Amino acid sequence: MTVDLDRRPMLIALAGAAAISFSPVLYVFSDTNPSTGAFFRMLYALPALALLAYLVRNADTRSSRTRLLAFCAGLLLAPDMLVYHSAMIFIGIGIATLIGNSQVIIVTLASWKLFGEKPNPAILISLPIVMIGLALISGIADSDPYGEDPVKGVIFGIMGAFFYSFFLIVFRHANKELAPVSSVQFDATAGAALGLLILGLLPLSSAAIEPLVIQPTWPGHGWLMLLAMLCQVAGWLAIAHALPRLPAAHTSFAILLQPVLTLIWGYIILHQDGYSQNQAIGIFLVLAAITSVTIYGSATNEGDAIE
Repeated sequence: MTVDLDRRPMLIALAGAAAISFSPVLYVFSDTNPSTGAFFRMLYALPALALLAYLVRNADTRSSRTRLLAFCAGLLLAPDMLVYHSAMIFIGIGIATLIGNSQVIIVTLASWKLFGEKPNPAILISLPIVMIGLALISGIADSDPYGEDPVKGVIFGIMGAFFYSFFLIVFRHANKELAPVSSVQFDATAGAALGLLILGLLPLSSAAIEPLVIQPTWPGHGWLMLLAMLCQVAGWLAIAHALPRLPAAHTSFAILLQPVLTLIWGYIILHQDGYSQNQAIGIFLVLAAITSVTIYGSATNEGDAIE
């Protein structure tokens, strides 16, 4: 893959990540619990995605197996969305998003092992920096870190990172045929909506997760509709377009732009500040790792070229 060909999908991925970075802010504005917010952001996105998928239906030549794979990727996204929205309550939107996006470590190592996408030294050097930064941001080095309940926030954030990793890996391979991204995104969003509906109706109160509230409220659901259109449709369509056109490690680091921007929006819009010195250092380390990988990082595929 040439530099010019690689740059365009990278820019699209970055634009998608920037759009998605506003989703925690819009969720906070909705004033809904995690089960409700996560479910309705998927549900409200389905009509727009269905329309887009219908308009390009003739170009969608995927097999039933491939479509099922995209749907299953959405099922993996469901628990990620649930614990992610919960972590935001416990530790703030910026830190919760950054911990959840530590999936970059899991995806990079899994892609190296499973798909032959061997990281170069720049990425390998950045991995421990990201790990140290995430550890500091989580507040484990502080006696009184920022957050309502940092311990629960860290636990939920780490759980989200694993589910997010599984989702990214499966979703990337759910569109190897390069079908219209709106069609693939519709399948995945439908899977996530079903998964969140099931999870939202389960008795999870012991896990500090409130049940799903079906009755819409205003203006809360107005914010969820905006979240669905801006983030779940526009943002994820951009990322869905870029995923199969980039090595998984590149896409993961591009998506890591999201928590950095979310930290900024949390500070500017929601006035979520008061981070400890260690947490501030952690944020800087992660930002430095993103910059180094963006400028110097690359991954080589030991098998065939990227499709």
